[in-house]
Amino acid sequence: EADVKAHVAAAERAAGDDLKSFFRLCQPASVTRPSVGDDALAKLIATPGPEAAAAFDNLYYLGSGWVSAWLLKTSDGLLLIDALNTSEEVDRLIVGGMKKLGLDPAQIKTLLVTHGHGDHYGGAKRIKEIVGGTGPRVVMSEADWTMTATQLEFASPLWPPAPVRDPQRDVAAHDGDTLRQGDAALQLYITPGHTMGTLSPVVEVKAGGKTHRAIIWGGTGFNFGRDFRRLDAYIESTERMRKVVREQQVDVLLSNHPSYDGTAAKLAAMRTRGGDAANPYVVGTDAVLRALTVAGECARANRARFEMLP
Repeated sequence: EADVKAHVAAAERAAGDDLKSFFRLCQPASVTRPSVGDDALAKLIATPGPEAAAAFDNLYYLGSGWVSAWLLKTSDGLLLIDALNTSEEVDRLIVGGMKKLGLDPAQIKTLLVTHGHGDHYGGAKRIKEIVGGTGPRVVMSEADWTMTATQLEFASPLWPPAPVRDPQRDVAAHDGDTLRQGDAALQLYITPGHTMGTLSPVVEVKAGGKTHRAIIWGGTGFNFGRDFRRLDAYIESTERMRKVVREQQVDVLLSNHPSYDGTAAKLAAMRTRGGDAANPYVVGTDAVLRALTVAGECARANRARFEMLP
């Protein structure tokens, strides 16, 4: 119990007042893998979110109140990061949002799926239908392509079937790969834990003539039960990415669930801020490091809780 309290206290110190959204990871995790109740999932999918908007000059938010979809504008078309839950969400939020922003869905050249859970791949087939032809290429880690093709960790009739890898247009990403499209180069890191093939890309974003480096933490919650291998992998991933963040001076923290990165509040602030106000997503390298510390310490706290069980 002393270990649990020590790790929770360390997480709380790191969270401060600005990262309380990450500190909720320190709540006791389920001993067994939680089941996906269709009614509960439907309520999550229906959570209203912010209107589609530019978070940066080259990055747009197209998600709901529960799950994120990010769109990167490049010199050679568009790159979508995650595809939400359903075809209906794609039509309403991704396509509808793009049209409001003056962007053409047919220009999506790449779909990067951060991990193989239905809230991130569910709309992939609809995206392929909309773009048509041989595009877009769908990128997911080798481990999660395998997981979605063999034994899904979570399944629900609300989610369409997982995308099937097509060798002609689908890509299996490996740790350290660089995903290039036009003038964009995303560094892909495998950060196992949430799934064993979770991808956390680092990408350059632009605001007011300045370039920043952003990490999209690809999988956050402990939804795998009393699995020490997964918790240890998660802890190692946070430590490793702290080094990457420090070395590359990453100063923007993004999530594929908006409740973690405060997207609704930040987009609202951007709508009302003056022309010279700082972009609220640019939180600084120290804050990104602290967020990863919170996630790692909360993982350690839950590991210690599990060790106390018979």
